[in-house]
Amino acid sequence: MTTKDPESEHPSVTLFRQYLRICTVQPNPDYGGAITFLEERARQLGLSCQKIEEHWHHDPFEAFKDSEGYIYARGSQDMKSVSIQYLEAVRRLKSEGHRFPRTIHMTFVPDEEVGGHKGMELFVKRPEFQALRAGFVLDEGLANPTDAFTVFYSERSPWWVQVTSTGKPGHASRFIEDTAAEKLHKVISSILAFREKERQRLQANPHLKEGAVTSVNLTKLEGGVAYNVVPATMSASFDFRVAPDVDMKAFEKQLQRWCQEAGEGVTFEFAQKFTEPRMTPTDDSDPWWAAFSGACKAMNLTLEPEIFPAATDSRFIRAVGIPALGFSPMNRTPVLLHDHNERLHEDIFLRGVDIYTGLLSALASVPTLPSES
Repeated sequence: MTTKDPESEHPSVTLFRQYLRICTVQPNPDYGGAITFLEERARQLGLSCQKIEEHWHHDPFEAFKDSEGYIYARGSQDMKSVSIQYLEAVRRLKSEGHRFPRTIHMTFVPDEEVGGHKGMELFVKRPEFQALRAGFVLDEGLANPTDAFTVFYSERSPWWVQVTSTGKPGHASRFIEDTAAEKLHKVISSILAFREKERQRLQANPHLKEGAVTSVNLTKLEGGVAYNVVPATMSASFDFRVAPDVDMKAFEKQLQRWCQEAGEGVTFEFAQKFTEPRMTPTDDSDPWWAAFSGACKAMNLTLEPEIFPAATDSRFIRAVGIPALGFSPMNRTPVLLHDHNERLHEDIFLRGVDIYTGLLSALASVPTLPSES
């Protein structure tokens, strides 16, 4: 066996080994590292290089700004924009030497998109959060395509439900009775009939917003191993967003009835279940709302209070008794969170810094309330 001096290694072998060191294994492939590597090779060879991003006009992590001032990037609306606007507003307040009766805290926590169970849900229980003595919280909102700004005072509760059906298995050439699929079909039909009823209720009342009704979507179907084998077990997963005025216990009993009506061996379990919806007051007698809405009025902002149709970390804040409003200062902007070509105009972003500067000043100036003394 012979050994070679590493310094005498053929450049092609070195290049090969460099490429091999980029981890492109699923489920967390470093595609960005691979692209950077290949782009550099193309540059060295004087070759043109083009990246194709499916559905996106630009690389979602390039933060490309077009000639009109639109910034394309994942997180431009949800919600890296808000994070930087917070920081810049605080920077401005500090540079101008402002002092307030209240302390402004900024929190950055993970996992909101997957339920917040390892983020805000845990943080509100920790002594570090208790030490903040938070009186009021601002959290994320949504864009509004009109001139108005949407503000969210409550939100629907996420219920992620998996229904499992068991039945008789066998060869798929036979008319087998009491199959898992038949019973699961009954549950699915009941739930989708409820979905249609809520959809029609929303459409029939122009004063209702999406957050005021309960939505549900079938998101997963699982079961079976082969075309010619009737499975003994099948399951369906649903994403319910339960309106805050719904009787949670009664709604869970309805789920139980739908399963019981489908037949024996049909059960359900929760992957996520939030049952403590709260509403932040939006009348002028509430000092926090008065400060928030008053600052917006002073800036000539038109507010549209609504119930958030999805779920944010605000639900954990409200559940421990602290009022919270969801607000992202993005008017004249299509709602593109989680969508292709998510983007935000730089003028809207910069205006948001101005708005937060005014809001933080007003909210940090609310005097001590009787409940806090």
